[in-house]
Amino acid sequence: MNKIYLDNASTTAIRPEVIQEMAHVMQTEYGNPSSSHSFGRGAKAVLESARKRIAKQLNCAAQEIIFTSSGTEANNWILQNAVKNIGVKRIITTKIEHHAVLYPILALQKEFGIEVDFLTILPNGQVDYLQLATLLENHKLTLVSLMHVNNETGVVLDLERVSELCKLHKAFFHSDTVQSMGKTEFDLQQLPIDFLVASGHKFHGPKGVGFAFIKKNTPITALLVGGEQEKGLRAGTEAIHQIAGIAKALELAYEKLGTERDSIFEIKKYAIEKLSAHFPTIKFNGGVETFYSILNVQLPLSAEKATMLLFELDMKGIAVSRGSACQSGSIKPSHVLVEFLSEAELKKPNIRLSFNHQNTKEEIDYFVSCLATM
Repeated sequence: MNKIYLDNASTTAIRPEVIQEMAHVMQTEYGNPSSSHSFGRGAKAVLESARKRIAKQLNCAAQEIIFTSSGTEANNWILQNAVKNIGVKRIITTKIEHHAVLYPILALQKEFGIEVDFLTILPNGQVDYLQLATLLENHKLTLVSLMHVNNETGVVLDLERVSELCKLHKAFFHSDTVQSMGKTEFDLQQLPIDFLVASGHKFHGPKGVGFAFIKKNTPITALLVGGEQEKGLRAGTEAIHQIAGIAKALELAYEKLGTERDSIFEIKKYAIEKLSAHFPTIKFNGGVETFYSILNVQLPLSAEKATMLLFELDMKGIAVSRGSACQSGSIKPSHVLVEFLSEAELKKPNIRLSFNHQNTKEEIDYFVSCLATM
């Protein structure tokens, strides 16, 4: 049976070079990086080298990179600090954020009574930038929290536009860049952003490790206490092999970005052509000009087909999803699509395709042929 993986927004395969790097570190640098002896100093050197390697890719200072266990942890840490330590009284966000952002914001609203303003989502899946500008005219101490690339639709936020708006109105800006890190360039010397979040397994690195960019001189305290690791900002012995792995994965992602991005874009374009040919009334949620690795498809099939579609594709060896893998067990419609699709559209089969550089046109042909028989 063909095995076709079209769910790269959920997670990606680890590159062989990353596995080799991690295995080497596990075998040779097993010391505790907080220890003062030679074993500890060797591990510490790996840790700080990884921090510098990541900072180099993003054009920021090494001290601005703090390692975490995941993007979820980093998002929770930043959002809690914004309210508890920085003194933010209002958060501007959307209802289409990943739940790793949306749920902590709702929890903070309940616990601290902070004001939360949700931006309107337009019919094309974009945020209302004019509404954001209007809201920022009220100079209450504010954090704007908007994801760069929506993990379900692939709709891209204009980071530069939002960053400049926040800078103009003296608001803090936090962006979940989990879907775009390693897949598009960032120059953090030029982009006036305060907080940024990444997760290794989204760009062919290991699971269980991520990092936060915290702009220099931003007041922030630890979420996890109990040790002085990560400059006193995250207690717990660092997972050196995973940190070496995420640094290697990010280096390779940017080293190969030009060719791999072109390859993925061609596959996405081919998928659009083939799907449109077989299903003339197909709809692409958020449009086709979304992030080059993500395509959200509304199929002109009956509502009855929606419940079994993923299972039937899986039986044919094809991995796709309805949206975030974190919500894959839910029978509720996508909280993202709810914001800009009609009730009738939500009942139709809406699936997310997310591509990698190893996908082929033959795989797309097989996928579309399977859909055509359903």
